Amino acid sequence: MGGVTSSVAAKFAFFPPDPPSYGVVDEEPPPPGVAPAGSDAAALSRRVLMTGVLWREGVEARRLRTRRGTEIIAMYVGCPKASLTVLYSHGNAADLGKMYELFIEFSARLHVNIMGYDYSGYGRSSGKASEANTFADIESAYKCLVEVYGTREEDIVLYGQSVGSGPTVDLAAHLHHIRAVVLHSPILSGLRVMYSVKKTYWFDIYKVCFTS
Repeated sequence: MGGVTSSVAAKFAFFPPDPPSYGVVDEEPPPPGVAPAGSDAAALSRRVLMTGVLWREGVEARRLRTRRGTEIIAMYVGCPKASLTVLYSHGNAADLGKMYELFIEFSARLHVNIMGYDYSGYGRSSGKASEANTFADIESAYKCLVEVYGTREEDIVLYGQSVGSGPTVDLAAHLHHIRAVVLHSPILSGLRVMYSVKKTYWFDIYKVCFTS
């Protein structure tokens, strides 16, 4: 029963746009074979072109392989004046195509670099949305920032909106020198999206992030 309820909680917590609002075309060929465990982010990523959006200078998209075996799409917006980089975990019913122009304006107005990514099962990312997958997804995006773009941990701001607050808080709990964490309309837990409950149930999702 708990597993069924947990699946229902996840279903209400994750609502990817259908169909996705953008497409991707591989710019680099897939690496041969399967990368061994512990491979760095550069070995687990390759550039892609986003279709269905306007090309903008300074924007790069990548396909990242996570430790759980899914491949997620991430986009990086560079700003020449930036001293900080925002790792943005978007909200529900959104994907990178819907967030594309917002990310570009966000970067230009605040003079920051920004990386956004689609959770497993969102946009053109493979797999299925789940709590465990979102934790692996943001970890891959973070590693890409550090290992591919050379971003220092102390120059990264984690930004989580709605359901994105779950993976944001989880990653923040494992980092010791992050610059800041911003939670935008965070959820209390997956179950609390549906019901006004005060107890914390073992089958809920994101309960460790926001409840005691």
